[in-house]
Amino acid sequence: MPPATKRKRGEGQWALGYREPLNKNEENKKNDDGLNVRQRIIDVYSKAGFDSIDPADLRGRMRWYGLYTQRRPGLDGGKTGALPDEELDDRYFMLRVRIDGGQLDPAQLRVLADIATKYARGTADVTDRQNIQYHWIRIEDVPAIWDALEAVGLSTMEACGDTPRVILGCPLAGIAADEVIDGTPQIRDIHDRYIGLPEFSNLPRKFKSAISGCTAHCTVHEINDVAFVGTVHEDGRVGYQAFVGGGLSTNPMFAKSLGVFIEPEQAHEVWKGIISIFRDYGYRRLRHRARIKFLMNDWGPEKFREVLEREYLGYALPDGPEPAAPLPRRDHVGVHPQNDGNFYVGFAPRVGRLNGELLGVIGDLADRYGSGRVRTTVEQKMVILDVPAENTEALADALAAHDLQVHPSTFRRQTMACTGIEFCKLAIVETKQRGMDLIEDLEKRLPDFDQPLTININGCPNACARIQVADIGLKGQLVIDEDGRQVEGFQIHLGGQVGASFGKKVRGLKTTSAGLTDYVERVVRNFDAQRSDGETFAAWVQRADDADLK
Repeated sequence: MPPATKRKRGEGQWALGYREPLNKNEENKKNDDGLNVRQRIIDVYSKAGFDSIDPADLRGRMRWYGLYTQRRPGLDGGKTGALPDEELDDRYFMLRVRIDGGQLDPAQLRVLADIATKYARGTADVTDRQNIQYHWIRIEDVPAIWDALEAVGLSTMEACGDTPRVILGCPLAGIAADEVIDGTPQIRDIHDRYIGLPEFSNLPRKFKSAISGCTAHCTVHEINDVAFVGTVHEDGRVGYQAFVGGGLSTNPMFAKSLGVFIEPEQAHEVWKGIISIFRDYGYRRLRHRARIKFLMNDWGPEKFREVLEREYLGYALPDGPEPAAPLPRRDHVGVHPQNDGNFYVGFAPRVGRLNGELLGVIGDLADRYGSGRVRTTVEQKMVILDVPAENTEALADALAAHDLQVHPSTFRRQTMACTGIEFCKLAIVETKQRGMDLIEDLEKRLPDFDQPLTININGCPNACARIQVADIGLKGQLVIDEDGRQVEGFQIHLGGQVGASFGKKVRGLKTTSAGLTDYVERVVRNFDAQRSDGETFAAWVQRADDADLK
């Protein structure tokens, strides 16, 4: 057998005729579609309890409906990866609710708040993929939670697993004064046509999508598996450019442009073609090489476009222009005008940490001062829409009374943290509280610092909090302190920029969790003292001496 054939066969690509499962995950999916677990949860597991759950469902198929077992309390970071799953598992679940486009109406927000209070011990985090994430969920309560969500048009279906997960969208879609195109119709069209279909419920790995016409590029299209970004054709038509193959984790890559122009009404079939290529040609042998970014890296955008057009669309897409560059701050915090004379008000919880009571408060304030419409963002923030000018100041004050800042410090505005060791079985260190403490400490120590600066905190190497594209990216690991003890700490990445460069790792640059604030203060002071007018932190990192980065 020629070497090339061996290699292709070894990757387990369906389109090349290699259908036999090459690992336990692929075998599990072949044995039964993850979508089928829903009925077992309703009919069996919710009635017979946690001990009745088949292990193949517990640590596999239940993800197709947004459910992961959470970490058993009291297990330190040294146990991560050292203990088998059954010893790491708690008898409770994390549950992720998909909110495509980040769009919530008043009834949906009320239900999300009620579920947190009733079933999740009050927990509710807004994630960097616009989802709401609960903890402490009992399997017995899942059917009632689904009933409540589905009654208002929400779902946990394909919120996790090897599936097309939540579709990101600009929270200001349809109302931003400067948007290129409103991506809402395309998000809804793709969701309604394809989410929950067995045709796309067995992908090689997860599949992350974004569709937006935002001028800030708030959906960070460069690190999604597929992203449609609003652009203007030379003849004045608005449509989309397609980017494919972005992703971070332990082998980060930026998405590549296909160089096409997609009409809005074509978006669903182009998306279908791209996800079908992933399903058919994606690598299924090794989980760590199964994302679409590896296929794109091997093929290149020219071949990818050729296969898309010839084998899946049946027609050629016209060439199209690249979108304009993003704004300096790619978020929507603060008070800004809409296209209808009203204003939107974006505010910052601390590292996405909310609760049921706060969700209820946000809903009440959105009703009182706006139309009731609320949006989640990909920066773990939220936005209240449709606020008359005369209400903006009162709304900002009312939010601040609940520690939801409309005019936050740079540190509150631009610090994100993943779930961390509190609940996550993959984590090595604590992240949420560490992030909240860091914000508070830096606000006291550096009260006048006002430059854009992203600080992203991750509990493990998997980069859920996008550490490689942060100005200061913190990857959780165990380190040795000055007394020779093994303690929680972070490897430090510096000067990352979405779409431009991944963070620089300085040899030996680590900090203990206890020394984190001192380190960040030191490097931020060095930047502030040495930066030229208008120079970004990322640009300074590239020219700074290593001594100033340590």
